Amino acid sequence: MKNLIGLVLVIGVISLTAYGCAQLPSQVQDILFPEVSTQESTSEQPNVLTPSPESTSSEVVVTVTPTGPQILTIWVPPQFDPEGDNPAGKLLQRRLDSFSVENPGAEVRVRVKATTGTSSLLNSLSTASTVLEPSALPALVALTRPEMEAAALKGLIFPMDELTSLIDEPDWYDYAKELALIQGSTFGAPFVGDALFLVYRPSKIGAAPTGWEDILSRGQPLVFPAGDPDSLVTLALYLSAGGNIVDTQNRAILEPDPLAEVLALYSEGAKQGAFPSSLSQYQTDSQSWQAYQDQTAHWAITWSSRYLSNFPVDTTAIPLPSLGSENITIANGWMWTLSDPVPERRELSASLAEYLTDSDFLSAWMSEIGYLPTRPTVLSTWENQSLKSLLGETVISATIQPDEELLSEIGPILKDATLDVIERQIDPLEAAQAAAQRLIPTEQPAQ
Repeated sequence: MKNLIGLVLVIGVISLTAYGCAQLPSQVQDILFPEVSTQESTSEQPNVLTPSPESTSSEVVVTVTPTGPQILTIWVPPQFDPEGDNPAGKLLQRRLDSFSVENPGAEVRVRVKATTGTSSLLNSLSTASTVLEPSALPALVALTRPEMEAAALKGLIFPMDELTSLIDEPDWYDYAKELALIQGSTFGAPFVGDALFLVYRPSKIGAAPTGWEDILSRGQPLVFPAGDPDSLVTLALYLSAGGNIVDTQNRAILEPDPLAEVLALYSEGAKQGAFPSSLSQYQTDSQSWQAYQDQTAHWAITWSSRYLSNFPVDTTAIPLPSLGSENITIANGWMWTLSDPVPERRELSASLAEYLTDSDFLSAWMSEIGYLPTRPTVLSTWENQSLKSLLGETVISATIQPDEELLSEIGPILKDATLDVIERQIDPLEAAQAAAQRLIPTEQPAQ
């Protein structure tokens, strides 16, 4: 009889325990009983989530230990989709397959994310980081320089310095190294670049211009996003005129004389029809590029990827003309950044980033993808000599755009000065001095 009572009690305890577990939220069940977690694919093995020894009763700290096949998920924008029906996509897919072959047990999966909006790469990464399930996060994510800065600031990506010495190799252009580093730490493996070009239609414009004076003398409207809050075109011209954007104490500045030189160019161009007041309506590169495509204008300052990804039959390109002795253009680019939530797997993920930026692979891929090369050895393999010369000049003159904090200070001021001169015909020197004055801190009254 006692044995029977004991058996009943044991069954009761088991039943209550099962009932209580059934009432737990699904996320908590996943932590305590990982074997019941829903997997994305039956081929995937569940992650084992182990409470850390430092855990307290009020806080559960979870560490992740990978088991079974190593699933490396990478996030890319649509233009880098390996399943795209184009040669570039097929080359990338073959490269990913090769990595899995060379690293038995590793499987690479790709997710395509939008470039803008709530489901963009950066927004998706931020959202996924709040989910307890590590499988929601990618191992690598492709980000532009501004996105990489934002992700690093939020702690969404990890530095790579202890996992790879990739960026220390000599086979990188200076601008590519600039793209990869944030305060001296490597946060990205740069695989493609982008920079400002001047494109035009020879059938409407004539021979290649020799400089800004020649451009203005043609009397043809030239479009660029004059209303862009970042004012990257004006910034590029200002830098080419010798202007500085920070002082010796790393504070934002604008120097009146080089800025006046840029604004004088705009003023003269407005008088000769090269910079019409309608430029103020273009706030993005997409808008001004559309105006060029609509043949509203036959010159345009735009990103090199617009030209390199399409090669319009009626259009040619030259490096952005300078106002000084050396050409300077603003550059951006795409990096593989490390977001792997599994510390024990990050070395493998960093190896994948190295694999995808290998110069032999990039040499084949770059000729199909429509961007600037990040490595000198990549450009050396190109056979189109005129294009090779154009890209060679551009990557040497490229400097990355300032970080978002600095750009948010100087960009709107440059935009206002640009529009003041083009729309209102304010004296260039007066507009430059007013712009520079806006960055000088006002003295606080004595207490």
